[in-house]
This record gives sequence, C-alpha cells and structure tokens, in this order.
Amino acid sequence: MLFFASTYRDIQQAGKDKVILLPLGAVEQHGLHLSVSTDTDLVTELAQQAEKALPDTVLLCPTLPFGSSHHHLSFGGTLSLNPELYTQVVIDLVHSLVGSGCQRIVLLNGHGGNITPVRQALAVLCHRFDASHQPTIALATYWELAGKAFAGDPPMESPALSHACEYETSLMLHLFPEKVWMDRVERAQRPPSNGYVPWEDDEPYRGITVFKQTAFVSGNGSSGEPQLATARKGEHLFGHALTALVRFLEAFQTWPLSHNLAEKS
Repeated sequence: MLFFASTYRDIQQAGKDKVILLPLGAVEQHGLHLSVSTDTDLVTELAQQAEKALPDTVLLCPTLPFGSSHHHLSFGGTLSLNPELYTQVVIDLVHSLVGSGCQRIVLLNGHGGNITPVRQALAVLCHRFDASHQPTIALATYWELAGKAFAGDPPMESPALSHACEYETSLMLHLFPEKVWMDRVERAQRPPSNGYVPWEDDEPYRGITVFKQTAFVSGNGSSGEPQLATARKGEHLFGHALTALVRFLEAFQTWPLSHNLAEKS
C-alpha cells in the first residue's frame, strides 16, 4: 500500500495494523564516480521492492531525500540538514504518523550520518508517546540488518560497507548503472591506520569513536575499494538486503504493542 496513493481515511485505517515504512535517504557527494542521489536511490528502491513483496503488510511513505550530511559539505554537491534539525524533522514526521493512528513504524535508513540523530529522535518519541499512544518505532539500517553480506562475506573483497565503496558502487551498478562512472574511480588517499579508529573500512570497530569531516579522511570523497565493484556483486547484495528487510517487516507486524509492565507489579 502506498501512502501517496491513499486517502487520509485509508491511511487512518491502515495505520492500525500495517507496518508504516518511512525510508530515510541523503543527497550528498559520493566521490568522483557516483551520483549524489546514491543513498536516496538505494533506500527507495529497497523500500519499494519490500512493499511489492508485502503489499498487505506495508504502508510505504515517500522517502525523505535529505539527510544529515554536514560532514560532506566541503566537497560540494551536498544538501544537508544539521543533526539537531534532522532529529527534529524525524520527530515531527513520526509525530504526524502517530497522530494518524499509526502504531508500528519502521524508519528504513540508507545513510550512515542519519543513525545518531535518528536514535536521538527515538529517545524523544518514546518519552512523548509511550504512555499515551504506545507505538513501536524501529530504526532499521539496511546494511546492518543484512549482516555478514555487507561485512566481508564473499563475493565481496573489502571488509565492510563505507562510502562510495565496493558495496555502494556495486549496488548502483546493478540498479542504476546510468549513475555510475567507473572510468572516474580512484582509490582515495586516507589517513594511516592507527589500530583503533576505522577511518574508512581498514579497522574493525573496537569501541573507539572519533568523528571527522570527510575531507580529513578521504582525498576525493570516496572510501573503501570502489575499483572492486561489479553489477553481479550488487545483485548479490541487494538480494540479501531485500530478504533481510522482508523477513524483519513480517516479524515486526506480529510484535505485540508495548504495555507498561510496571503498572502490574
């Protein structure tokens, strides 16, 4: 079911039992070889295919195309909301959905920079609505949801998804090849490894976070190993991402709505 193809009464009725799927994208530089629409394109296609697979389960909202991407601004070609504003935008959009009677809401994320502000939005939303409306609101980042397929399992040759990397470039070659320029691919100059901070995809996460503007960790705006990308790898990745998302949405619909357990103790 599509939000844009429905009346307000249809949406109110659907909100009681369907999973509301709101894709979150970004418009930002993706190195020398990928369109600035990459994150929005990928998460939108994934959401649309999930709705087609589960038309009686999912109410698909239009994608929010702008994300929190201030760390990319120095390269140009980026339209960004600062993290505080992005948090408020997500709060307001979900507030609107809850006000329409929606109780099972999934924020499907397609950009790493959105994760922290969306988590902050979830903290505000649960404080605001747990007692009054008791919705269940989940953040699902597609490459995390798909697990090892996006973390080095064959046929992938680099250890993890990063930015304009082997993974994103492969997905775009599979889904939107007209927005990929492989003749422009250059492996970016990056800071030396220090054993703790994964500036790009060169170290596993060890509990240490240092945040830097992209220009300080990449010479051309890309990361990872985009020269290794192929359309066949992209087909493999998209299949795993879609399977994982559909499986989660089916499960999420069956979760019982939350109740205040402390009232019964």
